Amino acid sequence: MAVRDKPDSRKRALFILNEVLVKKKPLRPLLQDAYQGLNEADRAFLKELVFGLLRHKLYLEWLLKGYLKRPSRLHSTTWLNLLLALYQIVFLKTPDYAAVNEAVELEKNIGKKTSLVNAVLRTFLRKRYFPPLPEDPVKKLSIETSHPEWLINRWIKHYGLNQAEKILKINNREPELVLRVNTLKRDLQGLLDTFNRKGIKAQRTRFSPVGLRVSEYSHFSDILGHIGEVYIQDEAAQLICYMLEPTSGELILDACAAPGGKTTHIAELSEDKATVVAVDRNPLSIRHLLENIKKGQYNSIITIMADITKTCFKKGFHRILVDAPCSSLGVIRRNPDVRYRYTEDELKRLRDRQLEILLHVADFLLPGGTLLYSVCTFEPEETTELVSLFLNKREDFFIINSRKPAIVSEFLTAEGYFLTLPFIEEMDGFFAVRFMKR
Repeated sequence: MAVRDKPDSRKRALFILNEVLVKKKPLRPLLQDAYQGLNEADRAFLKELVFGLLRHKLYLEWLLKGYLKRPSRLHSTTWLNLLLALYQIVFLKTPDYAAVNEAVELEKNIGKKTSLVNAVLRTFLRKRYFPPLPEDPVKKLSIETSHPEWLINRWIKHYGLNQAEKILKINNREPELVLRVNTLKRDLQGLLDTFNRKGIKAQRTRFSPVGLRVSEYSHFSDILGHIGEVYIQDEAAQLICYMLEPTSGELILDACAAPGGKTTHIAELSEDKATVVAVDRNPLSIRHLLENIKKGQYNSIITIMADITKTCFKKGFHRILVDAPCSSLGVIRRNPDVRYRYTEDELKRLRDRQLEILLHVADFLLPGGTLLYSVCTFEPEETTELVSLFLNKREDFFIINSRKPAIVSEFLTAEGYFLTLPFIEEMDGFFAVRFMKR
C-alpha cells in the first residue's frame, strides 16, 4: 500500500500503524514522511489517528475481540482498519455513518474484507456492548491504559501501585510542546514577547533557563517559522547538557549525536567556541543532524557518520556525552509506539550495547575529564545496573557526586544520579550520571 496515492490521512495512518506494529519500525520517521503533501489540518488529523490508536490499542482490541469469532485470522491491515474505525467512534465521536463508510471504502483497497468490516462495525453500533474488565488489577490496568503487562508489573515493583498508575495515565495524555531557545540567536524574553504578539501562549519553563512551555497556538507553522531560533525539546532533555558543563576552547565528543538536540545545546552552552565532534551511524539521522546545525547556524560542530564503537580518535576529549540508544520507556507520552516495541528480555540487549559504547569512548577521555551517560528511560538494566557494570570494568572512573550545577540539583539522588519521572513536573523520564577519569 503506497503512502502518497492521495492526501488521505486515514489511509496514511493505516500504513504507518502497520509499519510500526507489524514490522516494528520507529514511528517518527514514518510520520514525518507521511506528512508530505498534507495541509496543517490533515497533518493534525493524521497524528491524532496514529497517536490515538497507539495510546488506546489494547483497549480497542479488547472491544473488537467481542465482535469477531476468529480475530487471529484477519490480515493485519483489516484488523487495524477496524481498530481505527472504533477509535474514531469511541474516542473522536466521529459520526457513525462516516466512520463506517470510511473503513469500508479503505478496505476495498487494502483488505478486500468489505462485507466483514461493514458487518462488524454495524453490529458494534447496534449493540454498543463494552465487556467488563478483568478483576486482576494488572490485566485491568493493561487494558485500560494500553500498556503491556510486563511493563506494568515492573513499574509496580519499582514504584508501587499508586505511582505506577500515575505513569500509565500520564503516558496517554498529550504533552505540552516544549522549546529550547537558541540563545546564540535569540533572547528568550524577546522571543516570548514575539510569541505573545502572534497569539502563541507560552511561558518560561520552571527548571531550564532556556525553555519555553507552549500551551496554545493557532497554527503550528507559526512555531516552525522559528526553527533555528528554537529546538523542540522536553525540559528534562534540556537539563542533561547542563550536567556536562561544557566551556569554550574544549574538545567535546557527542558519541550518539543525532538528531542533534543535545549536540546543538552543547554548542550553545559553550558559546559556539568549543569543538564538538558529533558521531552517529544512521545516515537518515545524520541528515537531520546536519539540517539542525544549518538552521541554528552553529560553527563549532563537526559531524562524523560512523559506528562509535568502531571509531578511534588521535586526541583525547575534555568531555564526552553518551546519550545512548535505549528503550525510550521514559518518553512514551511523546512516542506511544515505544510500549509495543520491546520485550523485557530486550532491555538486557540494549544494556549490552550501552555498555559497549561507554567502555569504548572511555579510552578517549582525558584524565580529569567528564563522561556523561544519559538515557530517556528509568529501567534498572539501562541505568543503575549499567553503572555498576561500567565501574566494575573501569576502576579508573568514579561517579561525580556533586549537587552542581544548581539547575539540576533538585533531580540528583544521594548516589549522584539524575532522575526525572513523567508524573513529576510534567517532564519526560530521564536518567543521567557523570563519571570522572582519574
